[in-house]
Amino acid sequence: MSKVILASQLNKGGNASLAPGLKQRHVTMLSIAGVIGAGLFVGSGHAIASAGPAVLLAYLIAGTLVVLVMRMLGEMAVAAPDTGSFSTYADRSIGRWAGFTIGWLYWWFWVLVIPLEAIAAAAILHAWFPVVDTWVFALAVTTLLTVTNLFSVARYGEFEFWFALLKVLAIIAFIVLGAMALAGGLPDHRASGLATLMATTGGFMPNGAAAVLGALLTTMFSFMGTEIVTIAAAESRDPARQITRATNSVIWRIGLFYLVSIFIVVSIVPWNDPTLLQVGSYQRALELLNIPHAKLIVDLVVLVAVASCLNSAIYTSSRMVFSLARRGDAPEALQRTSVNHVPRAAVLASTAVGFLTTIVNYFMPEKVFTFLLASSGAVALLVYLVIAVSQLRMRRQLIAGGHPIEFRMWLYPWLTWAVIGFIVLALGIMLTLEKHRNEVLATALLTAMIVALGVWNARRSRARDAHHGVTAARPAGSVV
Repeated sequence: MSKVILASQLNKGGNASLAPGLKQRHVTMLSIAGVIGAGLFVGSGHAIASAGPAVLLAYLIAGTLVVLVMRMLGEMAVAAPDTGSFSTYADRSIGRWAGFTIGWLYWWFWVLVIPLEAIAAAAILHAWFPVVDTWVFALAVTTLLTVTNLFSVARYGEFEFWFALLKVLAIIAFIVLGAMALAGGLPDHRASGLATLMATTGGFMPNGAAAVLGALLTTMFSFMGTEIVTIAAAESRDPARQITRATNSVIWRIGLFYLVSIFIVVSIVPWNDPTLLQVGSYQRALELLNIPHAKLIVDLVVLVAVASCLNSAIYTSSRMVFSLARRGDAPEALQRTSVNHVPRAAVLASTAVGFLTTIVNYFMPEKVFTFLLASSGAVALLVYLVIAVSQLRMRRQLIAGGHPIEFRMWLYPWLTWAVIGFIVLALGIMLTLEKHRNEVLATALLTAMIVALGVWNARRSRARDAHHGVTAARPAGSVV
């Protein structure tokens, strides 16, 4: 079976109205820096304060999980590039209800990222220009990046290219500076390195294995966004090649940007430093290195990272709901595109929900926004779980159809089953931890509602097709 035929079967509706506007440098830089978010620069401080130097184990385990999930996703995406990515693969390998559910959950996750990143950007800008209210900055930043997404996918790619380049340069500069400090190359810096890593109170694992587990659950979500490249690559000229390159490079990207940089942080900053949670891990490291204007430097980098994440949130949510609409799982109007092949209705609809949640954050009771955030708390793990199950079933479909598998998951099916077991275990542990229990329960409630809607939608579609004498072509093994 040719790849063209397979792609047409796996992508009901296809991507015919989207143009390959992303250049190779756009996809390359997106794949390199897509994993770098504000969570690395700011959120890592909380993980370090919780687990101590052993936070490196949490990042190593979470990074390994992401590498395996990306390998599975890469296998499917190379076989059939699609802007719906894992939602489309779940649709065809598990059932329509599964594609519907994970697609809408993923859309909801990124729609909620819009106000979170807008608020973070607004806080930084408000500190610089206090005469302007933070909510004004939040809406202004969101509006600006929405407009850039309305013109063409190339405009999104260009903005993301420069955002990503600045993030990469910032991380590399920090690593070089930190390495110089650990080697004794900075004259005004006190002794640090393994002495700081091991000699602080409690040693390498000061708060025990339970704290490392808690940090693991926190760090796992900081990797969310790695999979965006498989969505964006569908709008490039050679998606299979771009996806292969991005997936192969995920190991060194996580190793360099997370493991190496976090190692440098914990080698410079004592895990029990009282200011770690207040100023963030990277700013505190620069302060201890006596780097002038450390706060301004980190604020600028975080602002770029936040803008990058917000830009990608608008792009990703719009493409996912566009794909759902193409498959008949979202309002038909959301699949319409402009003359520049941009799904403007999907962009505006996703951003509108982002605007509403921003308004909720400022003008509604705090519990409302907190519940909304909690409802997306376990989405990352559910996405990874669906990718693993889809890969198990789609591999069988590829083999049954005689399609050559050009990009393979390692040690199939054992590593895939290991990932599934790990994710189920992680979700179970989250239920036992008070800090994460509400996230799992809120996400479970939202998931149950969407599954019910998905099953109803699939049955309605079958009934409509039967009424019109149309037989929907579903692959063997579909449950809906």
